[in-house]
Amino acid sequence: MTSAIADNQANKQAGPLIVHVVRQFLPNKGGLEDVVANLCRQLISRGYHVRVVTCDSLFSDPGRQLPPTETIDGIEVVRIPWSGSSRYPLAPQVFRHVADADLVHVHAVDFFFDALAWGKLMHGRPMVATTHGGFFHTPKYAAIKKVWFNTATRLSALGYNYLICCSQSDARLFSNIARNRVRLIENGADVSKFANCAALEARRRIVTIGRFSVNKRLDRMLDVMKALAARHADWHLDIIGAVSDLDQPTLEKEIAARGLERNVSLHVAIDDGSIRNIIARASLFASASEYEGFGLVAIEAMSAGLLPVLNANDAYKALAETHPALMLSDFSDPETAADTLTAAFERLEADDLSLRQELLSDARAYAWDEVAQRYMDVYAETITPKGKSPQLLRQRGQVA
Repeated sequence: MTSAIADNQANKQAGPLIVHVVRQFLPNKGGLEDVVANLCRQLISRGYHVRVVTCDSLFSDPGRQLPPTETIDGIEVVRIPWSGSSRYPLAPQVFRHVADADLVHVHAVDFFFDALAWGKLMHGRPMVATTHGGFFHTPKYAAIKKVWFNTATRLSALGYNYLICCSQSDARLFSNIARNRVRLIENGADVSKFANCAALEARRRIVTIGRFSVNKRLDRMLDVMKALAARHADWHLDIIGAVSDLDQPTLEKEIAARGLERNVSLHVAIDDGSIRNIIARASLFASASEYEGFGLVAIEAMSAGLLPVLNANDAYKALAETHPALMLSDFSDPETAADTLTAAFERLEADDLSLRQELLSDARAYAWDEVAQRYMDVYAETITPKGKSPQLLRQRGQVA
């Protein structure tokens, strides 16, 4: 801790120190990790000093040794021991690495959210949190989760100056416990990563991207593919992601059980260049996910020129309200979802690329430079000393 504080004092001229606390970070890949990494890169480019405090192993690969400290893309990364569940990792050493922060930014609602709130009398740092969907990722234990949310989470929320919600559905939920301290900042997306790379002509080829998690309902996606393949042999699905609570052998068995070896390809932990090459052969994106905190991957799909067909969960419904080009369906009914994907293909087949331009234009609104500015505005309001202007703080890039 002493070294970190000394380093921060030496970097004060570079702007405030924002300490991000998140249970998983790079080199792990996922929506949460991408959001934190992209926000940190933006902050560094604007003169902030940033540190990420995270767990010292990957939940998907617990035997892999990660260094306790590392610098990634200019981001100071500190990894600490943890125990317990990956959903609620216990990691009390977090307090050692926030004492010198000008502001602590907690990502997701888990142990860190609760512990840093209850320990605020000890560390005394101003704090904001981004909800990232809370902990309602699946309907499992829904009654217990609701009780926890209205008791423990409500009390923990008192420790935060602002709760930043990354979707309309999150904002509605957390307004019940934090009221006027809720701020809506929809997630940014790296819209340059796969920019405009999808096939120009309509193809019966679908991409789905995300962790191999139960709530992503890849089983339902495969049931839909079975229905599509029965209608036309050209239908193909590329499943791209990293192992989570589903492993590769399990998914391979699911594919084989449906006789889809020729219609489905599985791509595990591949790099962005490889993903781009797969998207270049596709026209559609699909997600059968039961729950999403925001739907970041759908925005990235739009930026590539893929037409998304999404399961009608709350986050995707909210996204479709803003972007009417998106198509919703019920993936619990394979034939219904197959009908929607067929209609999406026919829509692209009849299109003169105006739909593609709409998708690309809608995705550009989520560029990280704009989203980062919204976060900086919240930071400025949080750490501005009394009697000083938040605008003056933004211009100076420093705190008193």
